[in-house]
Amino acid sequence: MEVPLLVTDFLRRAVALYPDKTAVVDAENRFSYRELDERVDRLSNALLALGLERGDRVCILSPNSHFFLESFYATAQIGIVLVPLNYRLVAADHEYILNHAGVSAVLVDWEYVPVVDEIRSALPNVKHWVVAQDDGEPSEGWLSWNALLDQASPTKPHLPDISENDLVSINYTSGTTSRPKGVMMTHRNCYLNAYNMIAHMSIHHDDIELWTLPMFHCNGWGGVYALTGMAGTHVILRAIDAEEIYRLLAEENITFACMAPAVLRTVLDYPDKERFQIDSSPRFVVAGAPPPAAFIERLETELGFEFIQLYGLTETAPLLTVSRPDATTSKQDWPRRARAGVAGLGVDLKVLGEDGEPVAKDGKAVGEICARSNVVFAGYYEQPDQTAEAVYDGYFHTGDLAVWDEFENIHIVDRKKDMIISGGENISSPEIEDCLYQHPGVLECAVIGIPHEKWGETPVALVVKRDDAGASADTSEEVLITFCRDRMAHFKCPTQIRFVDALPRTVTGKLQKFKLRESFWDGDRRIN
Repeated sequence: MEVPLLVTDFLRRAVALYPDKTAVVDAENRFSYRELDERVDRLSNALLALGLERGDRVCILSPNSHFFLESFYATAQIGIVLVPLNYRLVAADHEYILNHAGVSAVLVDWEYVPVVDEIRSALPNVKHWVVAQDDGEPSEGWLSWNALLDQASPTKPHLPDISENDLVSINYTSGTTSRPKGVMMTHRNCYLNAYNMIAHMSIHHDDIELWTLPMFHCNGWGGVYALTGMAGTHVILRAIDAEEIYRLLAEENITFACMAPAVLRTVLDYPDKERFQIDSSPRFVVAGAPPPAAFIERLETELGFEFIQLYGLTETAPLLTVSRPDATTSKQDWPRRARAGVAGLGVDLKVLGEDGEPVAKDGKAVGEICARSNVVFAGYYEQPDQTAEAVYDGYFHTGDLAVWDEFENIHIVDRKKDMIISGGENISSPEIEDCLYQHPGVLECAVIGIPHEKWGETPVALVVKRDDAGASADTSEEVLITFCRDRMAHFKCPTQIRFVDALPRTVTGKLQKFKLRESFWDGDRRIN
């Protein structure tokens, strides 16, 4: 017998077995699994009543909320493809993504309605505008999410014959070019990733997850499926606030949370943590960049929490490796535990050299991490050339460079390309460079990531000033940073400008960014 692997199975199981168990805690809202399921069914029926059909794309632009969680299941069960947007992007980024994906309906948190209204006239494919808010009346031209649910049928909609290879979502990632790429995730990708989350993160029925991780990040790393499938409780945090995190840890008995290293740092450095009695010893899962070994030691020795690290990419749903104490890594081996770890279930990992052969497992030889697994994406949406550049010879080539040891424990040392990860957010260095080149006083520039204690790394621009007519333009550090902040999402902008006489290049004119990094990283650049 062969039964398709569909992400809707996770909610179906929770509702069938534990209908009265608390599914969601979101501020004043508390929904049981029966109530969550009814809201999901009503949303599905409301989308169908608007005329949406299987295969249509619907975006959601929102911080973490119960609305966001509902959108995952309401779209999946009727064959609609969800496009989660990064709310930290600027309107121009959203305009490109919505048009590229061919989105026909937008679901938008009330706080971000003005952002979408700014580009509304440039979105010819969008026919429906729905605002998510628990209180108040929607803005003019917007439909109320809750009002649509009130008008919709609570019965299970007619479900199409969905294949496990049908798309669940298109998740846009910054990539290494100035335009984001749409990562196509299937039911099969997301389902098997959720199984790995359950296995490697030890997710179980009594888990209560604090959502510090944005749900738009690769569908919450698969947590929206994994935790639901085990009928755990989703405690939703709209924005990162250290005091609120500690309050929820204590009052809701949180047992599990996923986050970027910057959030972990926020938790560790909160000065009033002693005010809160936390009895649950939660598991903190960190990814996006490797935390310092000292962070791991502090979390476990000072707070008594458990640290787990995972490594992956949006293209891999995302779990590829996991780092936690095992037969080869002791609990107190903090430096080793700061590494990316070993392959997850069903993940065939190789570290390949320039010749396409595995490098020596000696912890010294550097190669590219390549993966073969059912969690690897279906390709980049309408970008077959870029898909072919990433998937060939039977493997997905991550672009991350690493060493591995005799136990196949992966330690990432650099990237083949120039992606910067700051606070868990992917930042494209060519995008920043393109912006700087628009300034008349910039002759040449190169953007690199340099170490940052809180964010892991931060973008810094090396700039050569013009000595011709453009030299009259003000090219001070403050002016150039402001120039970027006026044109890009602020988290993408350089935090420093360093002026140089020339940029290092090869004899063929190729920029040598590794030489620029040397003085900042001191030979120890570790990214994942």
